[in-house]
Amino acid sequence: MILDIVAYPDPRLKEVCKPITEVTDEIRQLAADMIETMYAAPGVGLAAPQVGRNIRMLVMDPAMKDEEKQPRVLINPELTLSGEEVISEQEGCLSVPMNYRADVHRMSNVHLRAMDLDGNIIEEDLEDFPAIIIQHEYDHLDGILFIDKISRLRRTLYDSKVKKWLKRKSAV
Repeated sequence: MILDIVAYPDPRLKEVCKPITEVTDEIRQLAADMIETMYAAPGVGLAAPQVGRNIRMLVMDPAMKDEEKQPRVLINPELTLSGEEVISEQEGCLSVPMNYRADVHRMSNVHLRAMDLDGNIIEEDLEDFPAIIIQHEYDHLDGILFIDKISRLRRTLYDSKVKKWLKRKSAV
């Protein structure tokens, strides 16, 4: 089932998510629905707060368009950042209206520790595009959007555009 995506400035996107204590059938179904929603959007990652759930779970698929799909579900992820600072060019977000994009500073490498849907612990090192995706989605679990990482001026300009857009949208 395709879920509704929560959009900025919804306050739920600013909340720090709670850890998942048990992988239930409800969690498994939510993960399947999140993957379906991610692909339909279309996107390469989606965190639970983006579909209105305050839990530490995300889905991602770093596969390029011509590659076979590689969906992943990560529960209670923990990241250790390393490598060098890189610029994630023209980063966007399914929860950020008007297809807004901006360059964001990220780290090139990530050590990931998480749980899968079977309760198994996953530990691996990610780099390049997968490392960028996981950092972006992980930020959602801590109530951080990529627009929180851009300059104050760019953010102020974006916020004023969103206010105008929301005003026009509510007038219709």
